[in-house]
Amino acid sequence: MHKFKIVKAANKEFRVQFLYNSEIMIWSENYKSRASAKNCVESVKKNAPAAATADLATGEAAKGYRFELAEAKNGETFVRFVAANGQTMMRSETYSAKAGAKNCVESVKKNAPGAPVIDETGD
Repeated sequence: MHKFKIVKAANKEFRVQFLYNSEIMIWSENYKSRASAKNCVESVKKNAPAAATADLATGEAAKGYRFELAEAKNGETFVRFVAANGQTMMRSETYSAKAGAKNCVESVKKNAPGAPVIDETGD
């Protein structure tokens, strides 16, 4: 089952995770407020399904909300979900095969809109 979780992060901040079962697929930066973390979730739910995917290693580019396949320092591939203003909203682990990163993108596009949101911050 896919779901979003809002969790506590360092310094009384909040982070968003998108999971399949118990595996974290993508996660956000830290947000100072729970409201900002909830806005992140709503933005992913709304914008991910139609977002373009750009493979930066091959020189592809995209505008607006988009997924970027980027190369990590170790040569593996990771995914970024980027807002229309160019700010990275969420990112994934690294994948040894680019196909794994592409599968992550497709799963987020398909499953994020209907995924439940669990607030684990306890407040």
